[in-house]
Amino acid sequence: MQKAEAQRIFNDLKNDRDLWISTWKEIGRYLAPSAGSFDDDAISKRGRKIDHKVLLDSSPLMAVEILCAGMVSGLTSPSRPWFELTLDDQKDHSNTVKRWLYDVKQTIENVFAKSNVYGTLHHFYQEIAVFGTAAFLLEENYDTVVHARAMTIGEFMLGENDFGRVDRFAREFYMTTWQMVQQFGLDNVPMAVKQQFKNKQFTSTHKICHLITPNTDRKPGQDGNKNMPWVSVYFMDGQNGFLRESGYEDFPVIAARWELNRVSDVYGHAPGWTTLGDVKMLQKLQKTMLVALDKATNPPVQVSAGVQGEINLLPGGITRYNSNTDAGVKPVFQANTDLKSLSYIIEQTKAQISKQFFADMFLMISNVDAGKMTATEVAERTQEKMMMLGPVLERLKNELLDPLIERTFNICLRAGILPQPPEEIQGRELHVSYISMIAQAQKAAALNTIRQGFSFAEELANANPSVMDNLDFDGALREGLAAIGATPKMIRAEEEVQNTRQNRAKAQQAAQQQAQLAQALQSAKTLADTPLNTGSALDAVAKAQGVETNA
Repeated sequence: MQKAEAQRIFNDLKNDRDLWISTWKEIGRYLAPSAGSFDDDAISKRGRKIDHKVLLDSSPLMAVEILCAGMVSGLTSPSRPWFELTLDDQKDHSNTVKRWLYDVKQTIENVFAKSNVYGTLHHFYQEIAVFGTAAFLLEENYDTVVHARAMTIGEFMLGENDFGRVDRFAREFYMTTWQMVQQFGLDNVPMAVKQQFKNKQFTSTHKICHLITPNTDRKPGQDGNKNMPWVSVYFMDGQNGFLRESGYEDFPVIAARWELNRVSDVYGHAPGWTTLGDVKMLQKLQKTMLVALDKATNPPVQVSAGVQGEINLLPGGITRYNSNTDAGVKPVFQANTDLKSLSYIIEQTKAQISKQFFADMFLMISNVDAGKMTATEVAERTQEKMMMLGPVLERLKNELLDPLIERTFNICLRAGILPQPPEEIQGRELHVSYISMIAQAQKAAALNTIRQGFSFAEELANANPSVMDNLDFDGALREGLAAIGATPKMIRAEEEVQNTRQNRAKAQQAAQQQAQLAQALQSAKTLADTPLNTGSALDAVAKAQGVETNA
């Protein structure tokens, strides 16, 4: 790739990104004051305090934190399994295949646990919930296999392909002279940076541009990091060449959008966009409340000319005045603010903000981990919210979870730390199924449909029992168990179920025959012991058959 081409792609991505910055800045000011990196304020923003003149109420920040914690524990929990690997069919597989799938899953889970992936995911959820777009780099690492490099809004730029998938990435960031030499080598940095390094000006900062884009110049059959599917270049404005030019075997950027208002949008919208008005109103209401309280407890006063000396407004303070005149200190007006109504409006606004960030739903999901509720109970209570969150979770599955697992799998495969696959899965495609608390709660909503269907059928069966012939009880059971997250080990294969039923039917038939035989033997014995010519039923039968009996 030529420097001019890289600069052109970078500028195009930047021009599109810059259209969103003003909105991101305003959202960040009220909902994520420590997030965002915009132009040259990235350095000056380090260590900046939260603007408490704007943020008088921290409830919106707490709502964001609840959502982030809920997404971590409910979607990608570090403390419990949240995904499984399967093959491209639903057939029952041999123990060897099952063991290999389990070992691969365990390897990926261990890589996540030893790396900084989970910490990065928490930051990722905050960014996507507030700004609507989040991204991080997942790079190979010798010590931890993978290393996630977190990004903040304004620092990176994205581009899509014709399928709407992110396939181009660029970012602006700052490095010190020392970091540049360590990262790129003294021979590859510009002359000005070399001079600073020789003069021991190690802390001087420089803006670096990084671009990752599909390698359109790739030549099939040739090896080398410059001939990989994705090209990666680092450069500086005004520099003739690159600081580094390399590549990636697979796209290393994990980028997702909460939702897209328009198909042509590259960047997304999120609860941070929709709640901005409510958050502003909440801060204004809190300011009004504080002013009202201040006026009620420390009102402005008017002082007559007869007052002697200074006014003492402290408790027990004495202010002297001429008693022969109407001298004194009086409030200018009496504040009669309805603080109760104002408090009610504030609480309603807080509740609305919390609702927009799904705080109540995520608190319910946390009760599942605590053993206080089941996934089915959560689904029943939050089915409406699950429906609203469904498209978002599906997008996160496609843009966050699937690429994260696929990228990690490929890195582990290249590192040679995956177990040797059995021959029977050669050429088969691996699939990922999710078993997190949120995924189970979503599936549990389907259990209500099954129950409603059977209840309806039961009502009709009261009038016509034959309608129950339309229902597949085995299929309903399997669907219900899958909905509540039952493990495959709980469910027998269909062939095994049929064999069990056939054996049970044979055993029941044999027992029935045995009972009939015993009854026949007992009847024969009774018949043999019955005397004739006594006027019994046996005499009547014998006479009917033409049998002569002797007295």
